[in-house]
Amino acid sequence: MKEKENNKRGTGGTRFLIHLFTAFLGILIFWLLGFMVRDIESLQGPEYALIESKHLDQSVIMRKERLEAQLAKMERRITSKHEEQRLTGDSSQNLQRTINQFLDLQKISIEKAISLSEADKENLSLSLKHFFESQRRYQELNKRLTELTSQKHRLDNEKRSIEQQIEEQTRPAHDEFRKLTQLHRLRLALYQLSILVPLLLIAGYLLIGKRRSIYFPFLLAFGAATLLKVGFVIHGYLPIRYFKYILTVTLIIVVARLLVHLVRIKAFPKPDLLMRQYREAYEQFLCPVCEYPIRIGPLKFLSWDRRTAYKILPQQKFTGKNEPYICPSCGTGLFEQCPSCQQIRHALLIHCEHCGSKKIIPYTAQT
Repeated sequence: MKEKENNKRGTGGTRFLIHLFTAFLGILIFWLLGFMVRDIESLQGPEYALIESKHLDQSVIMRKERLEAQLAKMERRITSKHEEQRLTGDSSQNLQRTINQFLDLQKISIEKAISLSEADKENLSLSLKHFFESQRRYQELNKRLTELTSQKHRLDNEKRSIEQQIEEQTRPAHDEFRKLTQLHRLRLALYQLSILVPLLLIAGYLLIGKRRSIYFPFLLAFGAATLLKVGFVIHGYLPIRYFKYILTVTLIIVVARLLVHLVRIKAFPKPDLLMRQYREAYEQFLCPVCEYPIRIGPLKFLSWDRRTAYKILPQQKFTGKNEPYICPSCGTGLFEQCPSCQQIRHALLIHCEHCGSKKIIPYTAQT
């Protein structure tokens, strides 16, 4: 009955949908675990401003702020003086052109022996007066700009000196903030792993203990999603140089555990696996115990192995088993007479192919 239940595999479409929804369920569980991890990551960490305030001299900070305000004011004054100087220079250029026009007019008058009018002479004199006044104002602005620039350089030097003091005072704050941040990240990793690792252990326990359950796909999706999320958390919080060692050691443990499991399966096979081994060996006309070719009937003078069986053996079904047969290599009885129908049956299979009678197979470990 157990063997018949194991053969209830369903149609190909049903198996495909089971695999598809198993993968989709694993993705949904991975998302759910991701929401939980992000909620934990939202926990408040150390604030740099509070740490910095413990190490900085507030008088130095206030001095820096006053210097920055003075520098900003100085920049505005310098910009204003530059604009005023530009306008004064434009005015001087306009007066220069006007004076040149009057001089040209005076030159023409002299050439033609015509004297300038009193109005033109007064305008020329007034233009010269404004020009010299503009030049004087331009020189004053230039001198004032030089003074302001010198003051700005002095304030810049003082600001750099204060910034150097602040940098020396903030260095311990940076170190403390870095240490507290590392502790906070480790604390977050501990919180996350304290939830994920128990879930992973539960998933592993259920996968091993319930691997024959009909609900194994649910457990597989849950275990795979949890394992993947644990890997992401470890990779996100641990340095690469530590993570590569953890990953390598974990893979070594997993591979070694799988290898031990496979070796135990081979050394101490379970009845259903051993029966599958027997069936596959009979299909290839090989001894199920030592894989020596079963040479009966027309196969007596052929030679093959598991790799070349389907190339050498006839394609049609062979029905020449008409007498008991014992493997000449290991001495295992492979064909025997059925006690129910007296026909020749497989000695290592459960049912007789002629009458269907059942026998108990003495399963033993293979050497």
